[in-house]
Amino acid sequence: MENIILVVHLILAICLIGVVLLQRSEGGGLGIGGGGGVMTGRQAATALGKLTWAFAIAFLATSITLTIIAAQNSASDSVLDQLGIESSTTNEDDPSGLLPPAPATPSGADLLPPSTGDAPALPPRADE
Repeated sequence: MENIILVVHLILAICLIGVVLLQRSEGGGLGIGGGGGVMTGRQAATALGKLTWAFAIAFLATSITLTIIAAQNSASDSVLDQLGIESSTTNEDDPSGLLPPAPATPSGADLLPPSTGDAPALPPRADE
């Protein structure tokens, strides 16, 4: 179903581009174009104008439909579930699981380099 709507969406996009390009320029954009007359506030609706509105409404409808279908399909899985990555640590302060896990706080002994045998843990100072 999603593929059918996507194909219709692409056809509507191409038709909308074609209909807009077929319309006569009214000269309103930056003074460019062939419309040199008195600009009136309201213009008569032509067949191409009505067709443009129909294509635009159908294009927006298919856009919203595709968005709803994509949201329904992605609601069941996350990207991490699809990759097979498991979250082993959680943040105790956040029951929803939205915050990243809290970093482990090192103790004073973790900051010292490991000592080997009789060698001092720290190098001697220069004034000694």
